[in-house]
Amino acid sequence: MIATGSWYHASLDRLLRATQRNLLGLLLGCYALGGLFPGPGVRLRELTFGTLQAGGATLAVSVPLALLGFLLFNAGFGANPEDVRQLWRYPRLLAAGLIANAALPVLVAFAVLLGMRAWPEPYEVQSILIGLGLIGAMPVAGASTAWAQNCNGNLALSLGLVVASTLASPLVTPAVLHVVQGVASGDYAEDLGELARSGTQLFLVVSVVAPAFAGLLMRAVLPARVTRQIRPTLKLANLVALLVLTYANAALALPEVVRSPDLDFLAIIIACMVILCVSAFWLGAYLARALGGSAADATSLMFGLGMNNNGAALVLASTALADHPSVMLPLLTYNLVQQVVAGVFDARARC
Repeated sequence: MIATGSWYHASLDRLLRATQRNLLGLLLGCYALGGLFPGPGVRLRELTFGTLQAGGATLAVSVPLALLGFLLFNAGFGANPEDVRQLWRYPRLLAAGLIANAALPVLVAFAVLLGMRAWPEPYEVQSILIGLGLIGAMPVAGASTAWAQNCNGNLALSLGLVVASTLASPLVTPAVLHVVQGVASGDYAEDLGELARSGTQLFLVVSVVAPAFAGLLMRAVLPARVTRQIRPTLKLANLVALLVLTYANAALALPEVVRSPDLDFLAIIIACMVILCVSAFWLGAYLARALGGSAADATSLMFGLGMNNNGAALVLASTALADHPSVMLPLLTYNLVQQVVAGVFDARARC
């Protein structure tokens, strides 16, 4: 029995390390599958487990919603209770990080709107604008804590950015969407306004806040021995859920790109997402220095500002803005860009 258990844990550890090491390639593979073979992904998106109603809003509990909730549960479960208790030690850095996380994508969206006034396809400008707004409306990605820890960042501050932005999302997300709605036009503005007014809070509470809080609570009550035993399995399941969710989202947005590639539109999307991500990493380091933070604080702010919960943005866009699938292209692109940029900063930190 002991030998079997040891073999299982050793195999699980090897599989987990291989998956983590090749995550970017696996994500690219999911994008390719979504673009070339979207059928299973579309059918997966259509599966639901019923609906929830609250405050006049209705939310279908779909497979993507459940996968997103599982990812957020794991993010909460991965938080060390001792680090949670230290959050009060960094009020200025936390506040600056939360404001910048929401404000920077909106400022980039305004710059895109001004810089692309002469662009011949208005819907493409609107798609990038809405995509940037959704990025700014989302909380900090839980994965940022792992990247920051790898680079000797302040883990308590990293966790604080994730927890605080997640808990604040039912208020911050509608506010950011209303701001972007003010500069959007036509049907895009109408859909964004409707999204901000109804359904967003229920979506965020059900798929983001509640699962993250449940993960935090379970980590706090479980014995440390049990936590150590189940964490590798949860980590691997988390990566599988991420890949399945990525494929399901790609199946909605990428088939049209494969059939009729618009290279100039894709090029401008990539440029905008790279500018946003690099600017976010730079701003994180700058804010830490300006506020008297340490090098570890700067590392945590860099990864916190540079990595947003794009899984939530993609699920929200795919349900509420399904009639505008091009809106998902900036989100899918940023999902890859933030992983690449994080990897570059991680490599530089280790040099």
